[in-house]
Amino acid sequence: MALRDTSLPEPSGPPTTGRGTAPALDPGERERLLSGRHHDPHALLGAHPVPDGIAFRALRPYARSVSVAIGEERHALTSEGDGLFSGVLPLAAIPGYTLVVRYADGEQETADPYRFLPALGELDLHLIREGRHEELWKALGAEPMVHDGVRGTRFTVWAPNAQGVRVAGEFTCWDGTALPMRSLGASGVWELFVPGIGEGARYKFEITSRYGGRFLKADPMARRTEEPPATASVVTSSAYEWGDAAWMAHRGDTPVHEAPFSVYEVHLPSWRPGLTYRQLAEQLPEYVRQLGFTHVELMPLAEHPFGPSWGYQVTSYYAPTARLGTPDDFRYLIDSLHRAGIGVIMDWVPAHFPKDDWALARFDGDPLYEPGDSRRAEHPDWGTYEFDFGRVEVRNFLVANAVYWCEEFHIDGLRVDAVASMLYLDYSRDSGQWVPNVHGGREDLDAVAFLQEMNATVYRRSPGVVTIAEESTAWDGVTRPTDSGGLGFGLKWNMGWMHDSLGYIAHEPVHRKYHHNEMTFSMVYAYSENYVLPISHDEVVHGKQALVSKMPGDWWQRRADHRAYLGFMWAHPGKQLLFMGQEFAQGSEWSQEHGPDWWLVSPGYGAEADHRGVRDLVRDLNSVYRGTPALWQRDTDPGGFQWVLGDAAEDNVFAFLRFAADGSPLLSVSNFSPVVRHDYRLWAPAAFPVWREILNTDAARYGGGDVTNPDDIKVAEERMTLTLPPLATVWLTPLQ
Repeated sequence: MALRDTSLPEPSGPPTTGRGTAPALDPGERERLLSGRHHDPHALLGAHPVPDGIAFRALRPYARSVSVAIGEERHALTSEGDGLFSGVLPLAAIPGYTLVVRYADGEQETADPYRFLPALGELDLHLIREGRHEELWKALGAEPMVHDGVRGTRFTVWAPNAQGVRVAGEFTCWDGTALPMRSLGASGVWELFVPGIGEGARYKFEITSRYGGRFLKADPMARRTEEPPATASVVTSSAYEWGDAAWMAHRGDTPVHEAPFSVYEVHLPSWRPGLTYRQLAEQLPEYVRQLGFTHVELMPLAEHPFGPSWGYQVTSYYAPTARLGTPDDFRYLIDSLHRAGIGVIMDWVPAHFPKDDWALARFDGDPLYEPGDSRRAEHPDWGTYEFDFGRVEVRNFLVANAVYWCEEFHIDGLRVDAVASMLYLDYSRDSGQWVPNVHGGREDLDAVAFLQEMNATVYRRSPGVVTIAEESTAWDGVTRPTDSGGLGFGLKWNMGWMHDSLGYIAHEPVHRKYHHNEMTFSMVYAYSENYVLPISHDEVVHGKQALVSKMPGDWWQRRADHRAYLGFMWAHPGKQLLFMGQEFAQGSEWSQEHGPDWWLVSPGYGAEADHRGVRDLVRDLNSVYRGTPALWQRDTDPGGFQWVLGDAAEDNVFAFLRFAADGSPLLSVSNFSPVVRHDYRLWAPAAFPVWREILNTDAARYGGGDVTNPDDIKVAEERMTLTLPPLATVWLTPLQ
């Protein structure tokens, strides 16, 4: 029930008058209570034994009268001014009672928030103090519940530097005066159970800093928010019934580095602009399933106020963006993907957060989530704050958040953004702008400890989940287990392969021989980490051009290069990631306003076959990939790869073998020159005398010239002879 509910009927009769006067409040205590600076309002408000009976005191600004209702009786309280009402009843013990509050426009009856003991347990507080509460979202924030037989919402917030905290919401007309919270001691947590408040109520915390400033803050632990640009938090609880039990039971049966892993990266708000989570659930799973990807990766969906940040400037880490629906709607989308056999990875952004004054920045008037030293707090690239990874409560906030998405939303993986910016104290900073660690080095030891704790906790609690680092340096041991001194990630984006291979493919074929090593160098370090090969959103925006537009030559050559590159990529050791729109060779850069150019593959478009052919190739790449263990089973084993031809720079040709655990091979041959190479001789293992072409990116059905090897290819004296189509990749497997 709202604190200003005007729908109740008029009372049937006058209230009974109270029989005594409550002891006057100490002037200092009264002033602190009314100004929102009191740490223990429950000591002043509610019901308390006094020599003459039980004293009742309520704080209800703008009320005409307040009465205590005990059974059928009403006892009027006396106004003390400033919204305070009090009285004493000659009772031996505190009874069950409610407050009847009359305003100018109506009356309400409600339980008294100040008659309840704390609704947060000592174990919760202990774990919060220690920074070890792995289910922090169940302790902090707004939790609808039944407390002492009364239905309402428990509000809790961590604000250790505040003088006082109050709950404000639409149910108080955004005035927090009536609902001051109590401090729960050294934990820095403030708590208040508010009867009658439930699902859908909008709220914020009104904080009075130790400097006297007063401001409204959104709940850092809010599990639902208003749709931006509105900024209030919303009380929520989940009623969703999952249908993905089979998926969850078996998603971890095979370690991810030994399993097929082909990822379609999606910016959900722009994939099909205007669709909600539930509408997307009717289209996205089927599209991804038809293309054969094993996973989708969703760019950040935690609530963010600025849409063009693409979700990378998060203000509510525990709330899926309200732009597309409710948290349960988001669960429905994930459930639908799982039931279609598709895993879900979500971008997670623990490196930094924006400076919006209603959110995390200087949350209780002092640096709290960010370090106090500006040389550590300010992120120079993005105009944001970095987290204080050395503070146990902040680390707990982030570790629990990683667990939250995996457990509450059944997320199968977290791709952690901007890891390099976390690892180095001097990241994007000049001399004098950073402080060395205790050993005099540039490594952020607190960030390292946080990443290790996060990974260890997620893997322990959520079997089958994978964490993926976007880490762009040569930091040693990103995917090494934490018990061996590594960071503990499951996979790492191979930014070196991405930069080198895109650099190579952008050259005119006549110049590629001078850059041949850019395509082979990745194998020098391919087994130093467990890698993902990413062609992500970052590579098709801000003037970098779409993938097909990076290629030189005319339209036919660009599409051919695009297809050949994808064939090379899918055969290369490591997992694959491709951003939306690149699967059908979209020529323009991605725009978050209108998303992929779907019209390119729409019936009736003149060049639709050009784009649909590329999409058909991606479908077939995924199909052959998933059915060929040689392409994924030994991704992290050097024995799973062998160069056949790595030095044919003059020909622009690359050829290598991939091997499955049982030794069965696949041969990939790429010709990045625009000429057909007839009777091209390659070494081949004598153990496999006959081979067959199983995929050719120059096939006519993909929009190519259809230069193929239609007949079986025999090996003689460890040599095979092929026809290499121009600007194409060919895959072959032996006949058994």
